[in-house]
Amino acid sequence: MGARQTFGLFVGPLSWDRGFSVALVAFAIALHNLVWGAAQPFAGAAADRYGAGPVVALGAVVLAGGLALTALVRSEAMLILGIGVLVGIGISGTSFGVVMTAIGRAAPAEKRGLAMGLANAGGSLGQALFVPLVQAVSAHAGVAAALLVLAGCALAVAPLGMLLERRRIERAAPADAPSLPVSKAVAQALEHRGYCLLTIGFFTCGFQLAFIATHLPSYLVLCHMPAGLGATALALIGLFNIMGSWGCGWLGDRFRQQHVLGWLYLARTAAIAAFFFLPKSGPTVVVFAAIMGLTWLGTVPLTSGLIAKVFGTGHLGTLFGICFFSHQIGSFLGAWLGGVFFDLTGSYSPIWLATIAAGLFAAVLHFPINDSPAIRTASAKARIP
Repeated sequence: MGARQTFGLFVGPLSWDRGFSVALVAFAIALHNLVWGAAQPFAGAAADRYGAGPVVALGAVVLAGGLALTALVRSEAMLILGIGVLVGIGISGTSFGVVMTAIGRAAPAEKRGLAMGLANAGGSLGQALFVPLVQAVSAHAGVAAALLVLAGCALAVAPLGMLLERRRIERAAPADAPSLPVSKAVAQALEHRGYCLLTIGFFTCGFQLAFIATHLPSYLVLCHMPAGLGATALALIGLFNIMGSWGCGWLGDRFRQQHVLGWLYLARTAAIAAFFFLPKSGPTVVVFAAIMGLTWLGTVPLTSGLIAKVFGTGHLGTLFGICFFSHQIGSFLGAWLGGVFFDLTGSYSPIWLATIAAGLFAAVLHFPINDSPAIRTASAKARIP
């Protein structure tokens, strides 16, 4: 997971060295988010049925292939196939929807949020480590070498993935909640008002984070900041998100998760607004990166934990995967539209303003969510609290 947070460092080099437009590179990076989201429900369903281990192992191999192809890219089609399609499919098998499913089934309910937060922090640690690594390798050996290093690291995950659960753990739902076929579970979730609000709000999370992760380094250069400051900011986001993910998981075990989500969106949006409107300097970038890190991926353990609380863990991979698809549509638009508006206007300002408006909207959506467990029967619709 941490490796994908380095993709923003490739926007400039791939456009300068390979002759691609910023909009094209941004589109390819954005496409991986969309493909990832589209594949996530299927990867989650596979993990629900066969266990997380085989899914993670296969995903790691596909991810490595996509990164290696991107390193050798010479045409627009290769760029889109590599970092856009294969990387997206690979990440769907190695990311939140699969890993959180395994943890959600293994951890006791009263500690589920903390366990998911700690797992999420592992991805943030990867971001903190991979960003300076990619920056250093790119500076000394070029962007192709950096991509091949990432491919090698992804390939090494495959055998480790097999150490995760290898089959479904059959303790998916409480005794008073009979199991459902996956089609009925999905239908009932989509009729649940809280699930729909959560899914809409998750779109905003993807929009905000993908725009910042993809375009922050280029934006800082436009603001006459040192070229390496973008990499430093992304690394700081990953470092502080280790604490943020753990903290959000801990808070989710002690307070209503939808309320924690609402305040998280407000805090993140306030940081974005302050950064955009205040004068830019090294210290303001560092403070912004730290606050963003504390709120960066804390939405993941809270969102997956809330779905598990309302619907149980029997189809958690599938239901979180569908919710996550909304997140990835937002990610696609955030990364892509940033490049489009920059090519058209030479400015990122419209997208910064859009992230602020979207964040306020998401915060409002989460506070009224009812987290009472839904009735899950094969013959009745889910109760909509």
